[in-house]
Amino acid sequence: MRKDFGIQTWLYPMPVLIIGTWNEDGTANAMNAAWGGIYDTNKISVCIDPGHKTAANLLRNEAFTVCIGEASLVTACDYLGIVSGNDTPDKLARAGVHAENSPFVHAPRLSEFGMILECRLVSFDEKTGCTVGDIVNISADQRVLDEEGKISPEKLAPICFDPVHHTYLKLGEAAGKAFSDGKKLQ
Repeated sequence: MRKDFGIQTWLYPMPVLIIGTWNEDGTANAMNAAWGGIYDTNKISVCIDPGHKTAANLLRNEAFTVCIGEASLVTACDYLGIVSGNDTPDKLARAGVHAENSPFVHAPRLSEFGMILECRLVSFDEKTGCTVGDIVNISADQRVLDEEGKISPEKLAPICFDPVHHTYLKLGEAAGKAFSDGKKLQ
C-alpha cells in the first residue's frame, strides 16, 4: 500500500549548499540553498531567489562559491539560511564564518568549510532564480582528505536537508559500490 502526498517539493537527498559571493562593498555574503545539484558536466545549478542579496552579488561579480554543508557546521548553515544579508550585513561574523579570496573566481572561499566548488556564472533566470555555474575549481581542506589525498565523505560529514521533517541529516555509511554492484545482474 502506498500513500499519496500530492505535489510537494521533496527529494532525497537535498544537499545543503552554502553560496558565497562578494558584496558591493567588498565584504563577503553567504546563503543556504537546499535546491541544487550537478547540472551537466562541470556545471552546477542552484535556485536563488532573485530578491536575495546573493542574486545581485553573483550577477554583478559573475561568480560564486558553493560550500558543502557539514555536520560540524549545522548551526552556522541553518543561520545562513534564515537570516538575510539584506538585513544583517555581519551575518558571516555572527555565524563564525571567515572569508578569503578564491584565486580562481571573484567569490569568497569560506574557510571553515571542508569542500568548496568555485564557479563562474553561466546563466541566471531572473524569473525562476535558476542559476547555472561552470565549476572551475574544487578546493578541499586537508582535514577532509583520506590517505590517498581524496575527499573523504566520512571526514567531510556532509549534511542534507529533510524537507518532510525540516531537519538536517548527516550522510552515513556506504551502501554499495557504484559502477560495480549492478554488474552482478548482468
